[in-house]
Amino acid sequence: DIMNKLLRIKLFLLVALLTFGWTVSAAAQPPDFVSLAEQLKPAVVNIGTAKTVKPKAPMYPGPQGPGGDMFEEFFERFFRNAPQSPHKQRSLGSGFIISQDGYILTNDHVVDGADEIKVKLSDGREFTGEIRGLDPKLDLALIKIDAGEDLPVARLGDSEEIKVGEWVMAIGNPFGLEQTVTVGIVSAKGRVIGAGPYDDFIQTDASINPGNSGGPLFNMQGEVIGINTAIVAQGQGIGFAIPVNMAKQIIPQLRDEGRVTRGWLGVTVQALNKELAESFDLDTTHGALVNEVIEDSPADKAGLKRGDIIVEYDGKQVDELNDLPRLVAATPVDETVSVKVFRDGKERTIKVKIGRLDDGEVALAADDEETGGALGLTVANVTPELVERYSLESDQGILITKIDPEGPAAEANLRVGDLVFEADGKEVGSVKEFEELVGKMKSGKVLRLLIQRRATLLYTTVTLE
Repeated sequence: DIMNKLLRIKLFLLVALLTFGWTVSAAAQPPDFVSLAEQLKPAVVNIGTAKTVKPKAPMYPGPQGPGGDMFEEFFERFFRNAPQSPHKQRSLGSGFIISQDGYILTNDHVVDGADEIKVKLSDGREFTGEIRGLDPKLDLALIKIDAGEDLPVARLGDSEEIKVGEWVMAIGNPFGLEQTVTVGIVSAKGRVIGAGPYDDFIQTDASINPGNSGGPLFNMQGEVIGINTAIVAQGQGIGFAIPVNMAKQIIPQLRDEGRVTRGWLGVTVQALNKELAESFDLDTTHGALVNEVIEDSPADKAGLKRGDIIVEYDGKQVDELNDLPRLVAATPVDETVSVKVFRDGKERTIKVKIGRLDDGEVALAADDEETGGALGLTVANVTPELVERYSLESDQGILITKIDPEGPAAEANLRVGDLVFEADGKEVGSVKEFEELVGKMKSGKVLRLLIQRRATLLYTTVTLE
């Protein structure tokens, strides 16, 4: 009996060990890149374009004096009248087939302005492509070919599910080298690289080069999770892809209307830093700070105000500044959404009906000027002369005319020519008002300012000495 029990225990342990060992071994095996590449390559295409470039009028180096200088006449005749002719500019990119009837997704910058589009399939067949829709803001384009038969299709996956560290495969035509396969991992998500208002890139170390633009980034299930779009020239292997979920939102509009209609809230916003958040009595830097509400916009009609901090939009948290433009853009026009804002120390919810986004020296009198010793700046009341001298966009507020390079204002990146509209949430209409407000504050106090720099409104903070 005892021997039988021991034997059963040994058998159980042996089976468990073998099972565990097999699991670890299987998990350690790399993906089958060979089979995956053979499966996916037929849906990837090479896109060649040509556009007619008109020559610019040449600049001639002759004299520019009045009265018909003889040298000017010579250079005019020799250079400006020289024969010039348009020429074809050619470029290459990639794309992938998303429907059996020949719709292909690629980048806007690959095909925009092209007079000719040639699409080459993996089997060598070549077809003429037709642009069906362009979206420059997201850098996506939809083109169509007529192959006369059903074509292999790349399945669109879910870019929200991809994790940092997962294997990915890029297929494209770098430098015109057709059907090039590279592999790597997802290096990061949510990258903002300054490419546009809706930056939310997937970063990968799968090798991407010129010619890969518009090509697919696949996960290991053979699904497209991104559209390869940008590289960092100095980055040695750093590439960026548009998440496929952003493309899936707009493909129907590109196909049916040729363009994308986006939602419009009607505010300009800026990011929160620790000092700004504390000045609003907010214990987090999450959210988007409203620094301007456009008149008669959906936000204005709904009652949003300058100084509101948008922390949630349509039930989704606004963690970072760039979250808000993407959420608003994806909202259907005329849909009413809930916007949660932080105002006067409390959260409140405002209903907004979203609109449609459409695709502009005179000496100072002594009593008009005051030096803010505690701030390290000099301000002046705004006059017509100052408006002209500084090319101001407004005649309201007070003007910063001098900055102490060693003072708090310089450290806060305030500049000569900035207009101050508010200080600690109170409107500032004159130097006297500003002087009185600052005079009541103690050293070390963080002062929140609303300024206008050229045509842009910004909140900033400066610490009094």
